[in-house]
Amino acid sequence: MSETVSYGFQQVAPEEKTRRVGSVFARVAARYDIMNDLMSGGLHRSWKDAFVSMLRPRAGEQILDMAGGTGDIAFRMAEKGAQVTVADINPAMLDVGIERAAKRGLTDLVWREQNAEKLDFPDAHFDAYTIAFGIRNVTDIPAALREAHRVLRYGGRFFCLEFSTTEWPGFGQIYDAYSHKVVPKIGKLVARDEEAYRYLVESIRRFPPMPEFAKMITAAGFSRVSVRPILGGLVAIHSGWKV
Repeated sequence: MSETVSYGFQQVAPEEKTRRVGSVFARVAARYDIMNDLMSGGLHRSWKDAFVSMLRPRAGEQILDMAGGTGDIAFRMAEKGAQVTVADINPAMLDVGIERAAKRGLTDLVWREQNAEKLDFPDAHFDAYTIAFGIRNVTDIPAALREAHRVLRYGGRFFCLEFSTTEWPGFGQIYDAYSHKVVPKIGKLVARDEEAYRYLVESIRRFPPMPEFAKMITAAGFSRVSVRPILGGLVAIHSGWKV
């Protein structure tokens, strides 16, 4: 990893990014899901539905949901009978997810505080690995992808849902204006933290385009890597197999 990494539009030391990102999510955890609804107009729910539908979780499968925080993806997979371990580096996000799970009567989920770059799980432990809107906040993305490959069994699948860059003419400019000018203001009003949401918007802009991220997944050891753009690539579902 290089001596500096991007924290939004800034370049900082790797350990500084990890610290700052941790602070961002600790501050916004309680209102994270409300903000997702407001920022996306509720569309994030259909994106997550499509993500889990593509994964096709099956009863009895062991699935690791990394950066799973508030449980949105895990709840959907648990409904299909999968045995889900929710992992997140941020204990505040896990606390929100555990509380939400209790209200839903979901008692079989496993909750673990984990760093995506250095997981505690043994080799070849899971049937699937999911990460939704979390990979761009990882300090060392290639390391996290290698860890995802390591903990998957042969025949296991990797699925990542993340913001990207839309290729629809005109739409990208409209979304840029909305995200940079409006989203931080919503964050200030609702989450009482404009700076946190300014970072989250900037982190999307710094995330690699779809073809580049697909190459990173391949470099981590995955095969049959593919991408499904949504809204022209505003959001993308990347997938790969460990074979």
